[in-house]
Amino acid sequence: MSSEQGAAIAASDTSAPERRALLFWMIFTGLSVFAAVLLWRYGLLHLMVTSDRTYISSVIAVLYVVTCVHCFLRTRAIAREAAVGERCRAILAAAVDGDAELEADAKSLPKGLVTDHIQSLIEKAKAQTRGRIDQTLLLRALADRLRGSNGFGSFASDTLMKLGLLGTVIGFIIMLAPIATLDAADKVAMKSSMGLMSDGMAVAMYTTLAGLVGSILVKIQYYMLDAATQRVFSDAVTLTETRVTPVLERRNVG
Repeated sequence: MSSEQGAAIAASDTSAPERRALLFWMIFTGLSVFAAVLLWRYGLLHLMVTSDRTYISSVIAVLYVVTCVHCFLRTRAIAREAAVGERCRAILAAAVDGDAELEADAKSLPKGLVTDHIQSLIEKAKAQTRGRIDQTLLLRALADRLRGSNGFGSFASDTLMKLGLLGTVIGFIIMLAPIATLDAADKVAMKSSMGLMSDGMAVAMYTTLAGLVGSILVKIQYYMLDAATQRVFSDAVTLTETRVTPVLERRNVG
């Protein structure tokens, strides 16, 4: 296959995986924003912010937004790799048998981690004069590069949860602090203590709720991201095992 044909295939409309991965993130984020707007419309978010004197709920909200931005960037990167994998499949599917033609086709592949992996296999086949081509180590490297900073999702989810628990502890401390100096005969002090206990309970409940909800939403987003990453990796393994390594191994046998 000529380089012009490869370029034509690479430029064809194979962006369905990219659209699909981003679409899932956009649908989930859109539903989350819609729920947040409803809560703000009915004053619940404003009540949470004003009732939390520690501002832990606000910190949780800011960290959640930052995490969503990171998840979007990672989802877009994985979606692009999915599109690159589809284009590589389309180009290599049109190849015939020769390893020389495979090398020519590899030069016309779009840039991406999957393409880098194919190039690494070709380089390994050149250095390895005979025998089966074992791409186990290269696949491990590809998996690590595809995952990238996806682990930030687990860290962020755990951090949001612990911030919520921290708010719970601080809230109970605020709630129980007046009890030590409580005088049942002093009605004014009793009324003031009840107000402090109510404020402490509000801090505990709102921070716990914000931490739990934020942690769950982050886990859902990064679960979808990990699933998309796994699909890209599986497609890359299938592509190289069916279209690349057989051709390279036939050259070594010959």
